[in-house]
Amino acid sequence: MARQKTTRVKDKWREKKWVTVLAPSAFNKVPIAYIPITDDQGAVGRVVEVTLFDIVKGDPSQHQFKLYFQVSKVDGDTATSIFKRYEYAKEFLRSLVRRGSSLINFIADFKTKDGYLFRIKVIALTQKKLNTSRKHALRLIAKDVMGKTIPEMTIEQFIQATAFGKINSDILAAVKKVIHVRHVGIEKAKLIRTAEGEIALLQAK
Repeated sequence: MARQKTTRVKDKWREKKWVTVLAPSAFNKVPIAYIPITDDQGAVGRVVEVTLFDIVKGDPSQHQFKLYFQVSKVDGDTATSIFKRYEYAKEFLRSLVRRGSSLINFIADFKTKDGYLFRIKVIALTQKKLNTSRKHALRLIAKDVMGKTIPEMTIEQFIQATAFGKINSDILAAVKKVIHVRHVGIEKAKLIRTAEGEIALLQAK
């Protein structure tokens, strides 16, 4: 009786290597993830999701803010990344919405002084219902604040001001002079254009 040939099954996990993903310089290049990769080039473009708390290990409320980083280069057992997106966690958004108040939001694009273009979504929730004209006024105030501050920031300054609430505080300070709001802030900020060499990377994912 002929003996059957045995085929050796490859262990795909044994063929992978693990690399440490570092945050961009805006977060002092701290380690943010440990991921398996098959090859260095194939890892470029991978997206890592973390919370602000995962990075700074500060206030537990920082779990409410999610950040996404995209692997830009692998060198040995470490990988560098670029900032891709910031957003409120869904649970945090749900906690903000209450009956009897107005929810106002809008989307606009702003560019940092070093040429990084972001698409930003702002959300505001008021103490009570607002009419259309006051909603419009709130949007104009928020756009004016961001239009004056963001173009004066570098990419690192913008990321920090977004993640740590500086822009939110500036908008709130301007808005509350004319409208009572319960919350106002950047719900989402997405990088849509950066240095020429990274445009293809961002569009591919």
